[in-house]
Amino acid sequence: MEPWIALAAAGLLIVALGLWVFWRRRHRVPRAELPAGAAVPATSGERMRRALAATRQRFATQLDAVLGREPRPLNAVLGDLEEVLVGADVGVRTTSSLLDALRNHLGPDASPGAVRAALEQEVRAAVASSPPPEPSEHPWVILVTGVNGVGKTTTIGKLAALHRRAGRRVLMVAADTFRAAAIDQLGAWAERAGADFVRHAPGADPSAVVFDGLKAAKARGVDVVLIDTAGRLHTRTPLMEELRKVARVIGREIPGAPHETLLVVDATTGQNALTQARVFKEAVPLTGVVLTKLDGTARGGVLVAIRHELEVPVRYVGVGEAVDDLRAFDPEEFVQALFAPPSAVIAAGEGID
Repeated sequence: MEPWIALAAAGLLIVALGLWVFWRRRHRVPRAELPAGAAVPATSGERMRRALAATRQRFATQLDAVLGREPRPLNAVLGDLEEVLVGADVGVRTTSSLLDALRNHLGPDASPGAVRAALEQEVRAAVASSPPPEPSEHPWVILVTGVNGVGKTTTIGKLAALHRRAGRRVLMVAADTFRAAAIDQLGAWAERAGADFVRHAPGADPSAVVFDGLKAAKARGVDVVLIDTAGRLHTRTPLMEELRKVARVIGREIPGAPHETLLVVDATTGQNALTQARVFKEAVPLTGVVLTKLDGTARGGVLVAIRHELEVPVRYVGVGEAVDDLRAFDPEEFVQALFAPPSAVIAAGEGID
């Protein structure tokens, strides 16, 4: 073989290898990031139980104190239960609804065990939610809203990783043009998840970014489009009006979209999360709620209030910092974790410092 032929063949091989490595890095699916030496939870139920440790310690201990006394009239028990539920950030309105249901289903001399079982059943009914829908259109467009600081951009990145693990091609659109840091952060998540990314310069019209993003999605054959939106704006245009405009642009470019409109709220803010949810629901038709930082609060009861009062399903919950710690919400796992007895909390070593 002529030397120049051998050199050309070697060069082609190197180029092909480089292209393959680039493709692998571009499309690889991120792995969950766990601290060194950390044990991987055996089940999603275990993750939920750990995420609710702070909420459960307070709630279960107080519930046990109320129901562990000598038998008392139902009204006296429910009066104490009201304080427990409101203290867990279940909210006054939802608490009242739960207690009314107990009065309707229990006799005046109901046993503590019967009260506990009935309360658990009512909470189960209050948080009942359908799982996130599987993408059935092409592309499947998800609009993500929420105020700044609730973990919205991180949630979008984790959603991208979730869909990438399912084998879908994802495109992320940086329509939160108010903050340059948000655009950069979303771009970093796109690279990390192996997703396509569309952005404009900071301060650009959010609707224009969405328009270009959807055009790119259709041209590239993308499966899922994730659209980040601003938690506040640099213009005088009211935020909710801008959200409605973005939604109209989406619907005009892809009939029937957005297929999901998710509101991200921070569990650590308690009842403020519920207030935010009411405002956003008035602006755009929400199809689901994502509750972040559930593992960092004793206010996990706000999930019950949000689901019950807004009548919007909880789609996902954040139960940790790892990429795969954004979990599809399982109502049964939540109820079982919330009502675990205090002895189970202590045995698991989940006491609060």
